[in-house]
Amino acid sequence: MAVMNKMLHSSRSKSRKAHFSAPSSERRVILSARLSKELAEKYNVRSIPIRKDDEVLIQRGSQKGREGKITSVYRLKWSVHVQNVNRDKSNGQSVPLPIHPSNVVITKLHLDKDREDILARSGKGRQARKSA
Repeated sequence: MAVMNKMLHSSRSKSRKAHFSAPSSERRVILSARLSKELAEKYNVRSIPIRKDDEVLIQRGSQKGREGKITSVYRLKWSVHVQNVNRDKSNGQSVPLPIHPSNVVITKLHLDKDREDILARSGKGRQARKSA
């Protein structure tokens, strides 16, 4: 029998409520993106929460194939904004197009000490599971 997590509901309505009313700290984890094949092999990690200044390749949607740097992570709207992925309004103003992180692949990470620690921690766990 499958292991049931007592902290999660199997009810669709309760699961949706939990998802859409999630606090910002949980949204950070939900707004994760896959790493490119090279980065995944290097760090032994499949995905990581996306952040400003990461470089991404858009893989799905009307902007497929475009590359750019993340200019902002809009947790409230479950989206990220990518540099030079804009739409011109009728008054001539340019607005960034929101893109869900599941539709992008991280090609270059913006690393600092905390992020390196996160990669090392999760990579070590995956390595231990592989060898077991």
